[in-house]
Amino acid sequence: MPPSLQSPLFAFDNSYARDLPGFSTPWQAARVPRPALVLFNRALADTLGLDADALDTPEGADIFAGNRVPDGATPIAQAYAGHQFGGFSPQLGDGRALLLGELIDRQGQRRDLQLKGSGPTPYSRRGDGKAALGPVLREYLMGEAMHALGIPTTRALAAVTTGEQIRRDGPQPGAVLARIAASHIRVGTFQFFAARGDHDRVRQLADYVIARHDPDLLASEDRYLDLLRAVCERQARLVAAWMQVGFIHGVMNTDNMALSGETIDYGPCAFMDRYDPDTVFSSIDHHGRYAYANQPGIAGWNLARLAETLLPLIDADTERAIARATEVIHGFLATYEQHWLDGQRTRLGLTRAEPEDLALAQGFLAAMEGQSVDFTLAWRRLAAAAEGDAQPVRALFADPAAFDRWHAGWQARLALEPAAPTERAAAMRRVSPAFIARNHRVEAALAAAVDHGDLGPAKTLLAVLARPFDEQPEHADFALPPSPGGAPYQTFCGT
Repeated sequence: MPPSLQSPLFAFDNSYARDLPGFSTPWQAARVPRPALVLFNRALADTLGLDADALDTPEGADIFAGNRVPDGATPIAQAYAGHQFGGFSPQLGDGRALLLGELIDRQGQRRDLQLKGSGPTPYSRRGDGKAALGPVLREYLMGEAMHALGIPTTRALAAVTTGEQIRRDGPQPGAVLARIAASHIRVGTFQFFAARGDHDRVRQLADYVIARHDPDLLASEDRYLDLLRAVCERQARLVAAWMQVGFIHGVMNTDNMALSGETIDYGPCAFMDRYDPDTVFSSIDHHGRYAYANQPGIAGWNLARLAETLLPLIDADTERAIARATEVIHGFLATYEQHWLDGQRTRLGLTRAEPEDLALAQGFLAAMEGQSVDFTLAWRRLAAAAEGDAQPVRALFADPAAFDRWHAGWQARLALEPAAPTERAAAMRRVSPAFIARNHRVEAALAAAVDHGDLGPAKTLLAVLARPFDEQPEHADFALPPSPGGAPYQTFCGT
């Protein structure tokens, strides 16, 4: 057992370990030889009510690497199952992560503190339980980019190197990520117990989720069906937000869908450069299951798997339970489409709803398709077109005729809006980012850190991504796509 750090650095309240015995395994992190903080999120620490000065120290590195267990922590590895690329695995679980405990932030919200890459657990399935520095930094960068974009996400509190080499394709520096989440409860957590026919524990878990994430449902007679509705609503908002900015999760397995509605597990994820609805980045997604355009449908499929676990709780009559749950699941895509259209209206500079808005939004995407148009630049430059200068966005199209046809209809639609052009353009720039985590910039930052021990590029990229909607002329190059040519971009899980 690692020595306990006797200090008031954290005020843990570990409801998951306390209220759900048998849902996890008490465990300890593997000791590492030389932990060192490489990134520490002081702003997040402040939000959590933590003493950043006390944690941004060698003692903090010991905690975030797992060498020291802070007072009040109850480290556990959580159990869950999951559908991975459509195939069901009845036991997955935290194979390389430990939930240290729960914190109450300054807004009174309960937040998990988890160590990822902290060594093998009973759920490791012959894996080493470790993480390499590159994937740890990727998750740190991507999570902070998503947070700055206003998209619900887990976040990184710290990244720590361990002073050891781990084997992936070759030796790589080991690292641990300290991750913050509203919770780490997944669709797969429900599947773990449902697959074993343990409906009492499914009910216990559902009651816990309601109390933690949806306390307004506690008095509902239909609280389990209402829980399904609430999770569907959160996921509809989340995936619609992904689609607005061209984010591709890459591995939308049911064990990577959080009931909190946060983006979780940044493995083979990336932002799309050229618009193509069939874009896939993951090296293991050989059939495009998790392609950009498939994400809403896959979210609905995952939610149907959650609904299956809740059927015995929804209604004692199985047929009636299926009918009621099916109605909710069938409503998911309509809810998603409404959130997506609301977002598109804002990005198009529209403040009121008109019947032709859906066709207008779809038409802009259709005009981009097959034209090698950069997705982020097109939306950003559309604000200038709203002010009367369409040339910057028009220049992105290899053949601008399709844009010209769409542009004429858009201008006619804008004529129905009351806002002045400058006001409209400013509103558009507040939702269409100038800066995303460009894949080539992320890779350059990771290479500098992993190959040369240089964290400077990662820190610069973090600073740029923290202000995605600002112009930042001193960092204008960060808004540009990669040079044409080269091999198709691929991402990897890191496990």
